[in-house]
Amino acid sequence: MADDVIHARQGDTLDELVWRERGLGPANLGALLDANPGVAQLGAILPIGTAIRIPASAPAAAIRDVVNLWD
Repeated sequence: MADDVIHARQGDTLDELVWRERGLGPANLGALLDANPGVAQLGAILPIGTAIRIPASAPAAAIRDVVNLWD
């Protein structure tokens, strides 16, 4: 399986971006930083359009139940 690439939107942080797009959490940040050299120097908020490589070795996200308080 090949690596995947996602792009930052306005105001995205690395952890927010990978959570929203792939369901990856704090345990994956080390692998993401290794796969994206220099991304930490971009600051807490990623520039719009920053390409982030998701390594193929990143575990698949667990399916979570969603609870809506206003159904």
